[in-house]
Amino acid sequence: MNNKIADIRVDLNTPDYLYDFAKPATGIYENSIHIIGFGFDGTACFRKGTKDGPNALRAASDGIESFSPYLNADIQDIQFNDLGNLRLPGAIDYDDQRHTHQQWQSATDDFEKQFSDIDLKKHQVKILTLGGEHSISYAPIKTYLHQFDDLLLIHLDAHADLRDGYEGYHYSHASIIRRCLDHFAKGHQLLQYGIRSGTKEEYQYMREQKTLATSRQQFLDRVEAIGNDRPIYLTLDLDYFDPSFFPGTGTPEPGGEDFHSFVSLCKILRNKNLVGCDVVELSPNIDSTGNSDVFAAKVVRELLLCMTGS
Repeated sequence: MNNKIADIRVDLNTPDYLYDFAKPATGIYENSIHIIGFGFDGTACFRKGTKDGPNALRAASDGIESFSPYLNADIQDIQFNDLGNLRLPGAIDYDDQRHTHQQWQSATDDFEKQFSDIDLKKHQVKILTLGGEHSISYAPIKTYLHQFDDLLLIHLDAHADLRDGYEGYHYSHASIIRRCLDHFAKGHQLLQYGIRSGTKEEYQYMREQKTLATSRQQFLDRVEAIGNDRPIYLTLDLDYFDPSFFPGTGTPEPGGEDFHSFVSLCKILRNKNLVGCDVVELSPNIDSTGNSDVFAAKVVRELLLCMTGS
């Protein structure tokens, strides 16, 4: 175990951990990856259920190998710790917007309380957050933007998420990237791929700002061109994948990517400086086969290896 630099400062729910060999953390450790769940779906506008995503992904992880044949590496050989899930006070009441926002705000505040005072770069602390719907990404992305003045945010998603609020929620899952842009400084940059649904205004913004890669090869080439030392944060909405491969998500969109294209990205990211990421929008009850849970667990396995570098 690497040196502990801080005790856990928030109230966490501790379910089964990712893989049976994952270390349940008692604090934050240097040179380590920290997994934390944020199981919230209060702003989901179509089909609910992503609140169960973190635990379903963890449960599925015990059914897959720890070795990645794609990256020729084993997560048993890396240091990562599972902190459990952020607590949400009370049961979600989907008819009470005020209470729903209070739940999101409470867990968001807890995330920031845990990590905002830790120098992530100095101590080589990396965070992989499991959602939950995409609104939960605000807390980790904001934390990273404030600590890395040259952060590149890669956004993989079926949806642009650039609305200025949706259905009464300023911090909606449909607004997550817009809210993160509120914290962008001069050195920050956004790169988006997989987007195939959005408003005319969202597409106009992406084209004007040149944030959107419009083909797989263009996207991979742009990632390849990133300097190896530049910090990268990846936010991955699992509806990025085509619903024929990944049906277990609340807002599916035809025309998405497959697992092998994701592996192509991982082979590039492994040689880059991936400092943090989140994986969101697994809704396990929608896919009764459990295949989406396994798919998501394999995605997380590859990202854990990418975060350690080659």
